[in-house]
Amino acid sequence: MATAELTICEPGRKNAEKFMTRHFADLVGDLDGADSPLSSAVFRGGQRHAEKALADLDLSGYTRDRNHAYPRPQRAATGLSPYVRHGMLSLPRLWDEVTGPTDELNRFRVELLWQEYARHWYARLGVHTRQPLRFQRQERRGSLQPIPTSVSIGHGHHDPSPGWNESMGCMEITSGELFDDGWLVGQTRLWMASQWAVREGRDWRAGESLFFTHLLDGSRAANRLGWQMAAGLMSERPYAFSRWQVETRAPGLCASCDLNTDCPIDRWPDRPPTQPVDTPNPLLFSDPDPDRTAGPPEARSKTPSAPSASNGAPDVVWITAESMGNDDPALLAHPELPAVFVFDRPLLAKLQLSAKRLTFMVETLAELATTRPLEVHLGTPAEALDGRRVATTFAPVPGWRRHAAAVEPDVVHPWPWLRRPSDGDISSFAGWYRELWGHALDDRPSEPAARDIPMLQKMG
Repeated sequence: MATAELTICEPGRKNAEKFMTRHFADLVGDLDGADSPLSSAVFRGGQRHAEKALADLDLSGYTRDRNHAYPRPQRAATGLSPYVRHGMLSLPRLWDEVTGPTDELNRFRVELLWQEYARHWYARLGVHTRQPLRFQRQERRGSLQPIPTSVSIGHGHHDPSPGWNESMGCMEITSGELFDDGWLVGQTRLWMASQWAVREGRDWRAGESLFFTHLLDGSRAANRLGWQMAAGLMSERPYAFSRWQVETRAPGLCASCDLNTDCPIDRWPDRPPTQPVDTPNPLLFSDPDPDRTAGPPEARSKTPSAPSASNGAPDVVWITAESMGNDDPALLAHPELPAVFVFDRPLLAKLQLSAKRLTFMVETLAELATTRPLEVHLGTPAEALDGRRVATTFAPVPGWRRHAAAVEPDVVHPWPWLRRPSDGDISSFAGWYRELWGHALDDRPSEPAARDIPMLQKMG
């Protein structure tokens, strides 16, 4: 099917839902159920909502309560991740602008570094991240079989066949947030991943794909790394989800559970059998081409001299799902040019993402269209950008490299790394952190070393 240009809707949630239904009905996986939400019950797309979330951020109690699950008002999780995922808030900006008590700020910055580490890991390993890297699961007698990742599920009124028993209060309430809100706090992501992969013995890749389908911040970097760690495939120590975590992080929830007196997670789970990979992926320990992993350190033109109107000056800015914010380096560098966003039809047909994810992106694009000319296409980037001179921002994902090879951008701007990737060991966060700071994670607070982090200059 040929690429088609779409007229983006006016801003607003309802307009975005109608646009999504009109153009993507055959490309989303959860429109067949009458109760399937078309948009997140909590999060709104767009730079304006990202700025409000940042302005409202209060780090008081962050260290103590960032892993609190329920009741919701007691949570200290920031809720910034959907905006970070789509480039509306960059990690360097959050590092620079967020303030708070020293201990809380240090903890917050460690979480930013975790996100950066996940991006380094995925940028280097790419498609290899679904293969055994350090350990692999041994088949155990009676283990449940992997399930198709395209099954439409949710809580209560959806097909409950995948691996969370919703008779368990902790699974009912967390799966409800996943399918209705498209977001979970970090603690409940671990609960669900451990229940799926450790206790139920299901294929972690199916669970990771299901999370990716529904999470507004779903990325193959943090999501995939988190699932492998929860399953014990990176360190052979799986996350041992049990009633203790629920009682600690969600006080009162167990008392209201139907299985309170017959709790299936009352004790620590057995550690699932694993075996070391015969030959761990060498990319975990060194990078033969760190410049390819990191992208250009500064704006790079494919023309040998400074571009002009006759020799390749760009006439459009190609933005991607990683770079939908006003601070995208290519958008900032070319404020006079129209932006182009392409919904990749073949990829969407394969992924069958939730309506919530696409509605969030459409609402973001509708707002962007009020600040500069914007073209939205449904097809492939190569077709939509054929014959045009393109400026874009590097994105540390395999899909960007594949599309960029076909588009052949005239100017590529650097990704806003918090720390530019090196050729060193990324087999563990602790080791990566030690290389970054020169000391172990718990040796001393990160604040005294914060002045020394080799960050890129502020964009703009």
